[in-house]
Amino acid sequence: MPPILLGFLDKHHSVAGGNFNRWLVPPSALAIHLCIGMAYGFSVFWLPLSKAIGIKEPIACEPDIGFFQELFVTYCDWKISTLGWMYTLFFVFLGSSAALWGGWLEKVGPRKAAVVSALCWCGGMLFSALGIYLHQFWMMLLGSGVIGGIGLGLGYISPVSTLIKWFPDRRGMATGMAIMGFGGGAMIGSPLATGLMEHFATATDVGVTQTFVVMAMIYFIFMLAGALSYRIPASNWKPKNWTPIIDGSTNKMITLRHIHVKNVFRIKQFWLLWGVLCMNVSAGIGVIGMSSPMLQEVFGGQLIGIDKTYNELDKPQLAAIAAVAAGFTALLSLFNIGGRFLWASLSDKLGRKMTFITFFVLGGLLFISIPNSAAANDKLLFVGALCVILSMYGGGFSTIPAYLADLFGTQMVGAIHGRLLTAWATAGILGPVIVNYMREYQLGLGIPREQVYNQTMMILAGMLVIGLICNLSIKPIADKWFMTDELAEKNLLEAHTEPEHFARIGKPTHPAMVWLAWASVTVPLGWGMYNTLLKAIKFFS
Repeated sequence: MPPILLGFLDKHHSVAGGNFNRWLVPPSALAIHLCIGMAYGFSVFWLPLSKAIGIKEPIACEPDIGFFQELFVTYCDWKISTLGWMYTLFFVFLGSSAALWGGWLEKVGPRKAAVVSALCWCGGMLFSALGIYLHQFWMMLLGSGVIGGIGLGLGYISPVSTLIKWFPDRRGMATGMAIMGFGGGAMIGSPLATGLMEHFATATDVGVTQTFVVMAMIYFIFMLAGALSYRIPASNWKPKNWTPIIDGSTNKMITLRHIHVKNVFRIKQFWLLWGVLCMNVSAGIGVIGMSSPMLQEVFGGQLIGIDKTYNELDKPQLAAIAAVAAGFTALLSLFNIGGRFLWASLSDKLGRKMTFITFFVLGGLLFISIPNSAAANDKLLFVGALCVILSMYGGGFSTIPAYLADLFGTQMVGAIHGRLLTAWATAGILGPVIVNYMREYQLGLGIPREQVYNQTMMILAGMLVIGLICNLSIKPIADKWFMTDELAEKNLLEAHTEPEHFARIGKPTHPAMVWLAWASVTVPLGWGMYNTLLKAIKFFS
């Protein structure tokens, strides 16, 4: 990059003037999260990529071709199970990169970190496109899985501490707005990718290569616009007419002091929160991965008004219930994204600890109720339980940054949040493994398909009990872990290198700029939600 641009990315160049409108920051965060949130929607590429050579039908590899040979073969198609490793790598590298570079993000600021995120996420897609063209799966794993996964991690945490500092009076709502975008990214990206693949597909090409290139270009424009729009508040800034808690007597779970990121691994509250997030995500992500087949296998022909089990259905009937299940999956997506904003905003009133108590108690009861709903053939209660569970799954992601800020202070919350996201990487493996392997084990015992998830629901409820115990054990952090006022002030001065010309008040933000910024993210998000709602309606019809 040119030196002038690199200088513009420096942290002190993003310090806002006194008249800056803080409501311009959430759209910048949403622009980043709506793009990287497409990680949830990558499964839309699996079926076309599984016949990238055969075009109409997959050309299977020889039976003795293992996973490592499949990384390099060019004459046969990849299996969908092999392609799924990209999804796994996304969240492994999201968590690990957020943990590794969270401290660097706090040092250089959200603008530079978000630009690096855009380069990694979009550059990874372009490298993957080359891998698809050359039919080299290792290039896809490296491009989207590793490089793109690093971009995911940096992009995911880049707005967290910034929004918390801009909205100290509404921490939950602020993080909920941004992380809602990550849940909604697939709502925009999946139909966009489907339309592009249909446009580029020919008799000799499934159109995925070109789709990756176009989407990478679109995403780069949006992510760069969001990154360059980031602003951080001046060190002495606070919202108008807002008075912070002075002595902590109002809520002892909220501190005005700060903990250094280097100490978090030695503090038990960090590991308790790690367990809280891991258990909540493991339970939710396990359901997401199997929601469509679970609905089909549990209710079978009842989904289309036929009194037959799943095994008794013919091919057209199976296709019909698959379409209904697709609507169910879309419905879960709406609750996932809605829960991210609703529960996080509600946590500003309830408190973070009580919000997670609600997640674990209500979620555990709902998991226990699911086998009974299935046995009674009550689709409404079955679907309703899973929708609420998925709303709390999304709500956990958006509430946890505010929980961290309450306990550890705001000064290094981005770096601490990055370390905590290793819980997500763990849950991304733990949840699907439990659900998938329990299903296979139950089927191996000869248990009917409509009953194979009963034990799994009990296990997931048990995981929420573990999360509840972790959450109830969280107490205010001991004074010995907090930085002294002198050290906190020194870190603050180092973090905010504010040149003299940035101390001026500046011109007030024009209201039209705020409306334009919000329109740029809400219009595509609204389009994605509209498409998802159309699919969800099919479930009820």
